[in-house]
Amino acid sequence: MYAANNICKGIVKYAASGSVRLGGLICNSRNTDKEAELIEALAAKLGTQMIHFVPRDNQVQRAELRRMTVIEYSPEHKQAEEYRQLARKIDENKMLVIPNPLTMDELEGLLMEFGIIEEEDEEIIGKAETA
Repeated sequence: MYAANNICKGIVKYAASGSVRLGGLICNSRNTDKEAELIEALAAKLGTQMIHFVPRDNQVQRAELRRMTVIEYSPEHKQAEEYRQLARKIDENKMLVIPNPLTMDELEGLLMEFGIIEEEDEEIIGKAETA
């Protein structure tokens, strides 16, 4: 999310002098809580869309070990179809925007809203999780 927001800042910087635009966000799943909802909310705040949610699947690692894409390694696998859908969505996308990047406070506020991070508590800095 931080990287996507930083990319948006770069797009804003160059949008006025050219045709640089944002087509949307792609969520490459890490299997975390509320992941799709969080990226949808981030996309809305940026003024864009989530183009596709790519689910996590071990088939990706199996293909990578063979230095192949999933489509090359197992073209009939459900993950291969996810990448085909993603490619179609990118190709057909007409929503190209100049995004509205978030401030660090806004981004962290969104993460707190979804329970990903908690409000900073100075007393917990440097302390391990307790059981």
